Amino acid sequence: MNASAVRRLTVAQALVEFLAHQYTERDGRRHRLINATWGIFGHGNVAGIGQALLESGPAAMPYLQGRNEQAMVHAAVGFARQSNRLAAQAVTTSIGPGATNLVTGAALATVNRLPVLLLPGDTFATRPADPVLQQLELPSAGDVSVNDCLRPVSRYFDRVTRPEALIPAALAAMRVLTDPAETGAVTLALPQDVQAEAFDWPEEFFADRVWQVRRPAADPTELAVAAEAIRSARRPLIVAGGGVHHSEAEDALRALADATGIPVASTQAGKGSLRHDHPADIGGIGHTGTAVADDLARTADLVIGVGTRYSDFTTASATLFAEPAVRFVNLNITPFDAHKLGATTLVADARAGLEALTRELSGHRVDETYEAEYRTGKTAWERRVDAAFAAGNEGARPSQTQVLGALDAVVGDEDVVVNAAGSLPGDLHKLWRARSPRQYHLEYGYSCMGYEIPGAIGVRLAAPDRPVWALVGDGTYLMMPTEIVTAVQEGININVVLLQNHGYASIGALSEGIGAERFGTAYRFRAADGTYTGDPLPVDLAANAASLGMDVLRAKSVGELREALAAARASDRPTCVYVETETADTVSGPPEAQAWWDVPVAETATRPAAVKAREDYDRQAAARRRHL
Repeated sequence: MNASAVRRLTVAQALVEFLAHQYTERDGRRHRLINATWGIFGHGNVAGIGQALLESGPAAMPYLQGRNEQAMVHAAVGFARQSNRLAAQAVTTSIGPGATNLVTGAALATVNRLPVLLLPGDTFATRPADPVLQQLELPSAGDVSVNDCLRPVSRYFDRVTRPEALIPAALAAMRVLTDPAETGAVTLALPQDVQAEAFDWPEEFFADRVWQVRRPAADPTELAVAAEAIRSARRPLIVAGGGVHHSEAEDALRALADATGIPVASTQAGKGSLRHDHPADIGGIGHTGTAVADDLARTADLVIGVGTRYSDFTTASATLFAEPAVRFVNLNITPFDAHKLGATTLVADARAGLEALTRELSGHRVDETYEAEYRTGKTAWERRVDAAFAAGNEGARPSQTQVLGALDAVVGDEDVVVNAAGSLPGDLHKLWRARSPRQYHLEYGYSCMGYEIPGAIGVRLAAPDRPVWALVGDGTYLMMPTEIVTAVQEGININVVLLQNHGYASIGALSEGIGAERFGTAYRFRAADGTYTGDPLPVDLAANAASLGMDVLRAKSVGELREALAAARASDRPTCVYVETETADTVSGPPEAQAWWDVPVAETATRPAAVKAREDYDRQAAARRRHL
C-alpha cells in the first residue's frame, strides 16, 4: 500500500473521521447518520475520543457537553425518534461509573428499537499494570470489564482491542444502527490505550458511505392471505404502533382507514398515527386506553397490528382481545414481532405494507352499522375528555388533567409533548388530542423516570423550529434535572411543565389498588409510627430549576397556569412552568382504567386491603388467555 493511500491517525481520530462520513438514505432523501457526539470526559476517554473531537472540530463532528451519562443517552434517543431513526447521535464516556451509567439509557434505546451509538472507554488492552483505576477484577476472567454490562442491552457489542479491528467493528456498528429491523443501542468499547494508538488507515475507510434504509415490500402470498382475512372480518380493528411513525406511514394508514372504514386504536408509541379528529381514530388502546377502543378490542374478530410489539399494556395483560374466535394479522418489519399472538404475518415495511393492503382491499369497506357504532363511542369519549380538561373554578388549584387541558388550549399542531413515567402517561394516552404525527412523544417501552428533560433536548435538537414540552412530576424531576444546565448552556429552548404532587403519584395509586396501601410512595417526613405520613417535605423544586439557570413561572391556579403556559411558549429561553396539583379531584380527574393490568398481589396476607386486592386479582386473572 503506497503512502498516498493511507492516513496516519489514532484510533479515536480515525473513528471520529469515519463517523463524519456516514449517511442514511430513504425515499431519495439523505441524512447525516451521526449528527453529534455527547460526552463527559475522564481518564478513559479524554486523551482518546476527547482529543479526537477537539482535533476534528465542530464542522466535522459537533460536540455536546452533558452532565449525566444516562441523560446523554436519553437525549440521543429523543433525537433519533424525532428523526424517524434516520439520524442518530453518539455518546462517549470514561471507564468505570461513566460507562455503567450508560446501561439504563442503552436498555431504553434497545427496548424502544431506537438507534444510539455508545463509545465507552475501557481498561488497557495491553495491561501494563493490573488493576488500573476503576477496573473490575474477576478471579475467573481476565478479559471482562464493567462494559460487559452493556452486552445484554445492546443490539451490537464489540471491544476494539487492536487498531485494525476498528474497521470491521465500525462497519458492523453502522449496519445495525441503520437496520430498521435490528436497530437499538450499539456499543463499541474502546480501551484507553488503543484509543490513543496510531495506525495507517486506508483512505477508503473515510470515504462517504451511504446506508440505504430499506422498505421491504410484502410477500405476495402473505399479502393475499392478510387481505382475505380482512375481507372476511365483521369487526376488524387496527392497532397502530411506533412502527407507523418510524416508517413515516401515517399517510398510508389514513388512506387505508379512509378507504375501508376500519377503526384505528393506538399504542403509546403509535399515538398520533391518525390525527385525533379523524373519524376512524378511536384513541389509545389497552390498560390506559379509551373506553371506545377497549370495547371494540373486546369484540373484534380480527386485530390488525401495524408496527406494534404488543406490550402487556396494549393487550391488558392478555385479557383484552376477548372474542373467542379472534384472529390477528400483524404487519411488522421484524418477523419476531409479526409472529406474536399466533398471527397471520405480513413481514414488510409499515408504509409499503399499508399501501399494498389498500390496493389489495380496493372496494372493500366495513359495514356502516359498525362505523356508526365506533363513531358514537368516539363522540361519547370526547365528552369525557372535555369534562376532564374543564376548569370549574379559574382560581382553584388545578388537577393533573386540568393541567393537560390548559396545555391543550395553548399548543399548536407543531408542538411536541414529551413524557415517560408516572401517572401522566396514562392520562395522556387516554386524553391527549394528538394533532400531528410527532406531537405525542411518550417513552413507554421502558418507562424510565428521568427521560423527559434530556429527551426533550434531543427532540429540540432534531426539530429546532418546534416548541417542545417536557411534562414531569416531582418524582421524575428529582431523578434527573441535571440536563437543564445543558439546555441553558446551549440555548436549547425547551419548556418544562413541573407538577408538584408530593411523591410517586402513579405508584401510590397502584400500591393502593394492590393492597400495599401507598407504602413508601409519599414525599413526607416520618411520623411517630415510622411511616412516611408526616408533613409534606419543604422542597422547592421551582427554586431548584431556577438555580440551574431556567426561567421559572409559578402558577397557583388554573387561570395563572394558562397565562404561564402561553408565556413559556412565547419565550426564547428554556422555561419551567411550576404548578402544585390537587392530589385528588373527583370532578375533573381522569377516567378510570378501561382494561386490566397484571401486577401480582400477595397470595397470603393478614391486612384486609391485601386480602381484598388478591380476590380482585384472581377474578381478573381468570380472563387471561393465550392466542394460538
